[in-house]
Amino acid sequence: MSTPMTADEIENAGLIAIVRTNRPTDFVAIARSLAEGGVPALEITLNTPGALEAIAAIRRSADGKLRIGAGTILDADDARAAIDAGAEFIVTPTLQLDTIALCKSESIPIVCGCLSPTESLCAHRAGADFIKVFPAETFGPDYIKAMLAPLPFLKVVPTGGVTLINLKTWFDAGCRAVAIGSGLVGKQVLADSDWDDLRTKAQQFARVLATIRS
Repeated sequence: MSTPMTADEIENAGLIAIVRTNRPTDFVAIARSLAEGGVPALEITLNTPGALEAIAAIRRSADGKLRIGAGTILDADDARAAIDAGAEFIVTPTLQLDTIALCKSESIPIVCGCLSPTESLCAHRAGADFIKVFPAETFGPDYIKAMLAPLPFLKVVPTGGVTLINLKTWFDAGCRAVAIGSGLVGKQVLADSDWDDLRTKAQQFARVLATIRS
């Protein structure tokens, strides 16, 4: 069993893959391909059929090589179920003080969904490790850069619209990590069960991030 995950691991990883699907798929194979490609964190959204079972299966098989988290958490009960299934970090789409409190009590990192500076500061003061800005593509890196000017201590993770082409602009804006959905684990990859292609895409993201951080 792996050691408990820390918020620093998410920041050091820099990349969180997101799986959201309504069709059966091999979640363990997805996790393995991402880890082999250099993306060490995976979020499975709770509105994906079989999400809790998938989280449990990945946690058993990953052996610390990939960290598994749960997204689309809508309240503390969702978070509790995900943590009990084996989720090592929690991602919410909205500001949820009760979910933040639960994660703090369980020493589970949380990426809390916020948009405005007011929400973001509230989440930070409540103990959220990261601020998820979604949909990031609608507001863009300039919005995050402007928000961080008076609130530089916030650890922002943009979600929605992150691609290989714009990856650098998010980090240049001050983001600590990014979450990538269809830009990495796309519908076609899932439909074709093309785990080699997924591994290749993961390697591309990992190489670009390494170049950015160097």
